[in-house]
Amino acid sequence: MSLSRTTAVFFVLAPFAFGASKEILELQRDIAMLQDQVRNMQRSIDEKFGATQTMLQQTLDSVNRTNTAVAVMQSRFNDAVKEQQQSMGPQINNVGQKLDQMSEDFRAVRESVLDMNTRMGKLDAKMADLQNLINTIQRPPAAPPPTAGTPAQAVPEAQSGPPPGVSAEATYTNAYRDYKAGKNDLAMQEFTDYLKWFGSTQFAPNAQYYVGDIYYRNKDYNNALQAFDAVLEHYSDNNKTADAHYMKGLSLLGLGRNDSAAREFRDVYTRYPDTDVAAQAKTRLKDMGLPVGSAPSNSRTRAKHR
Repeated sequence: MSLSRTTAVFFVLAPFAFGASKEILELQRDIAMLQDQVRNMQRSIDEKFGATQTMLQQTLDSVNRTNTAVAVMQSRFNDAVKEQQQSMGPQINNVGQKLDQMSEDFRAVRESVLDMNTRMGKLDAKMADLQNLINTIQRPPAAPPPTAGTPAQAVPEAQSGPPPGVSAEATYTNAYRDYKAGKNDLAMQEFTDYLKWFGSTQFAPNAQYYVGDIYYRNKDYNNALQAFDAVLEHYSDNNKTADAHYMKGLSLLGLGRNDSAAREFRDVYTRYPDTDVAAQAKTRLKDMGLPVGSAPSNSRTRAKHR
């Protein structure tokens, strides 16, 4: 009885068991296919990763070789620079020492020349004083006044000279001191006296220049222009020549004669390029809106004004 029931149950459940087995087989097959695909993907990833790792290693090796080559080149370059510095260092130091020595020698020579010029000026002034003293001694005494009934005779005009006891050095020193103190009227009279009595001495160009500068300070541009022209025309090239040209340009500028003024400034800049007054002339030209190197177009007008 129980066996027959068991058999009956088996035959009843057999179709269901067969269906479940088939689904399990299909599932196993799908799992196997997925496993194959995963293995293939893993194999592909491993291959690509290996290739990438190989390329990366090659790149790193190349970078390391390049860095090594650069380091070697840098080391060689540094060694070459050091050798060059070691070889040129003493020569450069020697040149620098020689330049310093030459500069000191030039400064000493310049100071000696300035001192000599000062002494020459003082000697020139003393010679002028001596000459004036000789002229005073040699000057004939004044004729006595005519007596009554005696016709007056012409008396030779006495020579122009400084008053007794007036020296060139003292006159110039006093004039320059008053000029620096701003006593323009007194300095003008003293410089004028110096030029009248000692017009051939070394400091005469300076005195003439300061006369022009006092006129310029007083904005008397016409007389200033004439005074600076006198420095340039009556005396040879001296330590006030460049300044006289520049101040002449300023005087012309004050008179509104801009073209002539620009010509003077350019003349200063061209003839005395390494002086302070040349830099001032250059600045004046720039302030006027004019180039430094070329002259204005109306040169005939400038020539006429000069």
